[in-house]
Amino acid sequence: MKLERYWKQHCTWLVMGTLLVLILQRPVRAQDLAPRAYLITPYHSNAVTLTWSFFDGSIDFNGTLPSSDATGTYNLFIANYYHSFGMFGRSANILAIVPYAEGNFQGTVNGAGQHLYRSGLADSVYRLAVNLKGGPAMQPREFAKWRQKVLLGASLKVEAPTGQYDPTKLINWGTNRWSFKPEFGYSERWKNWLLDGYAGAWFFTENSDFWSRNVYYPGTRSQSKKPVAALETHLSYDFTPRLWVSFDANFWVGGVTTAGGLEQPLTKEQNSRLGLTAAIPITKSQALKFSYSNGAYVQFGGDYQNVSVGWQYAWLGRPN
Repeated sequence: MKLERYWKQHCTWLVMGTLLVLILQRPVRAQDLAPRAYLITPYHSNAVTLTWSFFDGSIDFNGTLPSSDATGTYNLFIANYYHSFGMFGRSANILAIVPYAEGNFQGTVNGAGQHLYRSGLADSVYRLAVNLKGGPAMQPREFAKWRQKVLLGASLKVEAPTGQYDPTKLINWGTNRWSFKPEFGYSERWKNWLLDGYAGAWFFTENSDFWSRNVYYPGTRSQSKKPVAALETHLSYDFTPRLWVSFDANFWVGGVTTAGGLEQPLTKEQNSRLGLTAAIPITKSQALKFSYSNGAYVQFGGDYQNVSVGWQYAWLGRPN
C-alpha cells in the first residue's frame, strides 16, 4: 500500500500531461481539433475539466433557407469527466461531455432583419476509446517508466439528443437526433515532437420534426443527413512533459441534407480549419489549455473564429 501510494503521488504530473490533451475537446462533430486524443493513461486515472469556448462568425445557409447575412456570437460552457481502465489488456478510457450554450444571432429573413438569443443545454457527447497497439493497460508505477513510440487506437463517439430543441425554430442548441462517429487514431513520438492523425466518419439518425409547424411550414417534416468523413492531424512540440504547443488542421466532406423528402445538394460540406493549441501546468494536479482556430476553407456551414480556455483537475484512484 505504501509503495502504491508513493507511485500515485509521484506519477501525477505524468498523468496530468496526458489527461489534459484527452479531455479538453469541443463537442462539435467533424469540426473537432483535438491534439493527442489517443494518448494513454494508467489504470484509474480521473479528471474533471471545465472549458469556456467562444465562437464568432457567419452562419452560411447557402441559399437553402430563407435567410441571408446570418452571423452569430456565442459561448459554450463545457463540463467533462474522464476515467481510464483496462480492456482486454489494452489501455481504454471513457469520456462524458455536457455543454451549456448561450449566444446571439442576426440575419435577414425574407428581406427583414432578425435578431434572436438562445440559451440552454447542447447535446451531450460520450466517447469510448481503446488502444490497439503500443499502449497496454498499466499501473501508475509501470506508466511512470513507459515511453511512447507508435500508438494505434480506435474510438466511438456518440452524441445524444439531450440539448434544447424547439421544432418551430430554425436555430437550436440541440439536433433532435443521434449521431455516431467511429474513428481510427495514430500517434508517434520522436523525442520532443509528436505527430497525430485521425480518420473517421459521422453517421446520423433522422430528425423527425425539423423546422416545422411555423409560418414557413405549417405541417411536420423530417430531416436526414448523409455521413460526413473527417480527417485530422496535429504536430506538437514538448518544452517539458506538460508544457507543449500544437499546430492543428482538419478536413471534412459530406453531410448533404434532405428535408421533407427533398435533397438539398448545396448543403454538402467540404471544409477545413487550422488552429493552435497550448497546454500549461499550474500545479501538480491542475493545468490550463488555450486554443484558437479559424476556417481555412469553407464551402458550407459557416466561417467562424473560435477561442477556448480550459481548466482541469486530475487524480489517480478508483472512484469511491
